[in-house]
Amino acid sequence: MADEIEKAAERVAKLRAQAEKLSGPLADAQAQLDAAREAEAVRRAEREGEYNRHVVATWRDRADEAANSGDDAHARFLEALSAEPWFAAYVEYRSARYKRGHVLTEAQRAQTALREVVTVPEQRWYDAEILDEIQRAVESQAAALGAKFSEELDAQREAFVAERD
Repeated sequence: MADEIEKAAERVAKLRAQAEKLSGPLADAQAQLDAAREAEAVRRAEREGEYNRHVVATWRDRADEAANSGDDAHARFLEALSAEPWFAAYVEYRSARYKRGHVLTEAQRAQTALREVVTVPEQRWYDAEILDEIQRAVESQAAALGAKFSEELDAQREAFVAERD
């Protein structure tokens, strides 16, 4: 048993010597890695500051450009919408409410001109549910496009910050 203990002790001593021999270069490599990480963090912080200053300096123009970027699409939308048969039918249907309103207004004026008590009711407006459904669908898809744009902005920012000079 003493031989086994002696052999194990020699092996531990050898391994300890090897570990001490390698610990110096390992510590140096770890220090280099830590220094490189710290330098990268400083570099990224500087780039982030530069990016943030650029965003602050240009946000108004970029926001105006973004706000106006939908103008052509809105015009195309109205043009396409006007060409749709279902839209024309819906407009015709809704115009009946306006026609009724004009008739009621004319009758109220006539009663007032004749100095009669106005018995003609006020126009009652009913919102159409189809518009709410369309708007919900539009807002949902617009929010998705907006989220995609936000992801693109995040990617641009990250690419800028990560870029090496």
